[in-house]
Amino acid sequence: MLTPAEAAAAIAAELAPLAAESCALADAAGRVLREELAAERDQPPFDRVAMDGIAVASEALAAGRRAFRIAGTVAAGRPPATLPGEDACLEVMTGAMLPPGTDTVIPVESLVLAEGRATLREEAPPARYANVHRRASDARAGSRALAAGTRLRGPELAIAASAGRAALAVSREPRIAVISTGDELVGPGLALEPWQIRRSNAYGVAATLALHGYARLSDDHIADDPATLCARLAAHLTRHDVLILSGGVSAGRFDHVPASLESVGVRRVFHKVAQRPGKPLWFGVGPGGQPVFALPGNPVSTLVCLIRYVLPALERLCGAPAPAVPSVPLADGYESRHPLTAFVPVDRGRAAGRPAAVTLHPTHGSGDFTALAGTAGFVELAPGRRIEPGEAVPIYTW
Repeated sequence: MLTPAEAAAAIAAELAPLAAESCALADAAGRVLREELAAERDQPPFDRVAMDGIAVASEALAAGRRAFRIAGTVAAGRPPATLPGEDACLEVMTGAMLPPGTDTVIPVESLVLAEGRATLREEAPPARYANVHRRASDARAGSRALAAGTRLRGPELAIAASAGRAALAVSREPRIAVISTGDELVGPGLALEPWQIRRSNAYGVAATLALHGYARLSDDHIADDPATLCARLAAHLTRHDVLILSGGVSAGRFDHVPASLESVGVRRVFHKVAQRPGKPLWFGVGPGGQPVFALPGNPVSTLVCLIRYVLPALERLCGAPAPAVPSVPLADGYESRHPLTAFVPVDRGRAAGRPAAVTLHPTHGSGDFTALAGTAGFVELAPGRRIEPGEAVPIYTW
């Protein structure tokens, strides 16, 4: 069996980014940039006033001048006036271009304004270029503003707008089929028999995908019948870039998913990973290069495998780099005599000025999804060793 790290590497090796497409800037939130973006101009493009006040020449301050006649006003978005002399100042507003002949801004809080004059209060004069955001201090024209592979959030879209781009090359959004299998599943709101259970995995999977920016989702529920499975899976492969199944991947008599996938041309890459929960995880590649994930049907296994393997694969499919996996200290010790890697839910602790330790919140088994409510995510614990309190371990958040 593969280890979790080997399984993740095997998945990554099979993935190629989806094609890029042009997207209007206003519609690009959450998409992955597929081009290098250069700064349109110096940033800021001029010496920019950083506080409301007056602009003066520092030479006048150095000569001991403390009072200035107000020769005019310069607002943001207006052409600047030129300072008429060192005995004068110009009233300036935040965001305005620093007027020619001036190099220092004195904030209004440090002034007494009366009868057309501005007088400094009793304090040391500011240094040259005080309260001025210098031209090109943030970026030079033509320098890289955003790298290809960047996920476009609010800050990144503001940068793209500042570069003058009305449209961007981004990865096409993946079309994802979320598929539940099993005769025992009944949807919420429908009558069910005592031997049936609610269909819950599909809602957890879809919600997780949506919260991570994947919106092109379709939903299907397929019975435990090989012919039906084959027909529906073949249809999904013609319409989707990714298939995510839950259930039917173990070794039981009604676990038809692996054989059905292979019968419709999905090449198996691996089946089973040395982990708990989620050992029966199956991964393959469809005839059109589609990644196909067949997750175990127990709800904790489904969600753990989704976070640990599927989400990083979707990032790579969109052209983004693999997300970094943070580590956190474990509040309680843990000793594993089991040969499988353990994924254990955790509650996030609180600490000031340092990484917050997490507390293990184990479930009663891979079917105990009610225990996941309120947890921060899960940690990955290496098999066959003692983990001491305070030792850092990888954490995956929901």
